[in-house]
Amino acid sequence: MNRQRVVIIDGGYDSYDYEASYLKEHGYVLEMFDGDPQDRDAKIEFASDAVGMLVRGTLIDEHFLSRLPALKAIVRYGVGYDNVDLNAATRQGVRVANVQGYANHSVSDHAIALMYSCIRMLPAGSKSIYNDFSKPPTSEIFELHDKTVGIIGLGRIGGTFCNKVRHLFGRVLAYDPNIPESVFEACGATQATLQHVLGESHVISLHCDLNETSYHIINDNAFAIMNYRPVLINTARGNVIDPDALLKALNQGKIHCAGLDVFKHEPTGPEEQPIITHPRVLSTGHYAWYSDAAMRQLHERAVENLVKLINGQVVEDCLNP
Repeated sequence: MNRQRVVIIDGGYDSYDYEASYLKEHGYVLEMFDGDPQDRDAKIEFASDAVGMLVRGTLIDEHFLSRLPALKAIVRYGVGYDNVDLNAATRQGVRVANVQGYANHSVSDHAIALMYSCIRMLPAGSKSIYNDFSKPPTSEIFELHDKTVGIIGLGRIGGTFCNKVRHLFGRVLAYDPNIPESVFEACGATQATLQHVLGESHVISLHCDLNETSYHIINDNAFAIMNYRPVLINTARGNVIDPDALLKALNQGKIHCAGLDVFKHEPTGPEEQPIITHPRVLSTGHYAWYSDAAMRQLHERAVENLVKLINGQVVEDCLNP
């Protein structure tokens, strides 16, 4: 039997055994690009006759898609899809999906871990245990029960985060212009404007998609509105925060501290060093999405979505139906 090709053009996971087995069962052969990860032309040539493609970070634009005449579907591993031009894909007749909801618990758990670590200044506290035993690393450690948490983005992950933390805080404010009022009520959050969230919160957690509206939504103006020197948590996308504005706010004491899992450039480089090494920043390397359960679900749903898209079936995660 002549099996159609499905390709993976961005590696990085430990195993793709599930994808290979599932595709073989459904009449496809899986092949993985093993060349230079930065060589887009080589990736295009590799995928030239593929009917399906699994991607992570590669930029998929009109130029890329126009050279893949057999391509029917793309699935992006993960929730974000800002590297895939949906309009171009639609023009080329290519259906696109991501994997939504697979990491609701792992990302929200990670955001909570960053929140607690920042509030309690745990990294600094662990370093001072020998020289300043029993002395808190800062006098600015606060309790949550009478404070306000602000959530920007109340989708699947933001809603899960809200359900987990709403009993910890005295008040929950949330901003998301794309979510109906009923969701705010179900999550136990008060619907608020962005300015209200920024101005009234002691902790601000970001869970919004990266798009034209949310790009640098946390900028100089946003920091100027913050009245309570909040803890800022970002497990969404690096570019929802203006890094220059963040560094300025940290140095000027406009925020308590920041817990960051995502950055403007990934992997991080010299440009991120002033933020990563700042004494008021706790950084992790974009692994908030990970848990053993989330990893299994990611691999399973990515390839299952892809096969359905190739065959013209309805996929809940489809981004350009």
